Amino acid sequence: MPRRTRNTRLADVLWAVVPPLGASVGALAVLAGYAATGAAGDPPPRVRVVDARVIAAPAGSGATRAYFEIRNTGPSTDTLLYADSPELGISILRRTVSRNGSELTDSVKAVEVPAGGTVRMTPGGLMVGILDPPVLKAGQQVPYLLWFKQSGKVAVRATVVEAVPVR
Repeated sequence: MPRRTRNTRLADVLWAVVPPLGASVGALAVLAGYAATGAAGDPPPRVRVVDARVIAAPAGSGATRAYFEIRNTGPSTDTLLYADSPELGISILRRTVSRNGSELTDSVKAVEVPAGGTVRMTPGGLMVGILDPPVLKAGQQVPYLLWFKQSGKVAVRATVVEAVPVR
């Protein structure tokens, strides 16, 4: 009976192709896992919000404002997209600007927080405008959420402070 021989040519080709193909598939799986963790690309920003305060709103007041200090100790820029509080009225990012000798406030779409930098919201500058706030008393704590493009939601407790009279 004739002896069957293997197709050695096909076996040789398979033994030549399988190891590099397997290594490529393994490397691709590792890279996909690395990218899925968020570790690929630029290192993430590290945002911290401090000095959170809301100006006390007297009864019948149609608006007030909140101020925050945002510190980014990370190596990448982040962007503040908006801020809101479940206990207050509508919040809007605003900036005071001078136009024709008058101080006006404009809406701001977003605020860039540079890598290794700080953004300080101050009267006469950047702020969060609050429309239709409830009556707020000095010393009260109010939850606030600041939403960032990279860092996501950052929750803080803002202290209600009395308004400083303008001279």
